[in-house]
Amino acid sequence: MSASSDFHGISLHVTVTIAPENVPKFLEAFKPAYESVIAEPECTFFEVYQSPDQPGVLSWVENWSKPVEWLVQNQLTKDYYKDYLSTTEPMFLKPREFKVVKRLGVPFTMTKKNNGGIRDN
Repeated sequence: MSASSDFHGISLHVTVTIAPENVPKFLEAFKPAYESVIAEPECTFFEVYQSPDQPGVLSWVENWSKPVEWLVQNQLTKDYYKDYLSTTEPMFLKPREFKVVKRLGVPFTMTKKNNGGIRDN
């Protein structure tokens, strides 16, 4: 990584595949970990997605203001992941997929304040 002014954070993309009937149970176990993660000051964005064609395929994007080394050493070692993982990993139909990408930042970032007219409850 070059000068710190070139660092715009990282984005962690995760996908899990579970049986569609386990989605409510998964989300119930996921929610406390999600709430803990979004409370972290270094987490700048977190959104969860569900495949319209495969309802058991859930993905999420987490943006972080720190480098991947920090994420591995400081974030992914937090205690609140333990209950989440012990409950959800047995539901996985295949291994969890994840990748970390470097955010490019301005001019390649945009957030609409009104969420494109979509209301989130």
